[in-house]
Amino acid sequence: MSDADLMKLYSQRILALAADMPHTNPLPDAEATATKRAPLCGSTVTVALRTEAGRITHYSQQVHACALGQASAAIFGAAVIGCDVHQVHQLRTELAAMLKGGPVPQPPFADYEVLTAARDYPNRHASILLAPDATLAALALT
Repeated sequence: MSDADLMKLYSQRILALAADMPHTNPLPDAEATATKRAPLCGSTVTVALRTEAGRITHYSQQVHACALGQASAAIFGAAVIGCDVHQVHQLRTELAAMLKGGPVPQPPFADYEVLTAARDYPNRHASILLAPDATLAALALT
């Protein structure tokens, strides 16, 4: 990967998102917890959550990933409170499609537009999908 490619991939906005991760404090009395790992790079995301009437009311995430995985988790974490399993699944589907050239996910997840540059780097896609994947796994336990 050239220096120009790295600069494009790790834009200032991506780095700013990665540095401003929401919901990183541990969640006491979590209803469910799940961890997902990207096998290629070793990135991991662990989420803990509580729900009420099928919607996420409390959310916590521990993210050990590259800047792209961190930026993805920051975008996801900023919008996930209030979502139900259907909305998280829809986001995960839309995000995977975006990474393959499709449109940007619908609001409240439209900020994923910043990660369109990652389309050309399929080895980073699993890291970008970790937060929704871990959340879906946790929701399956509720």
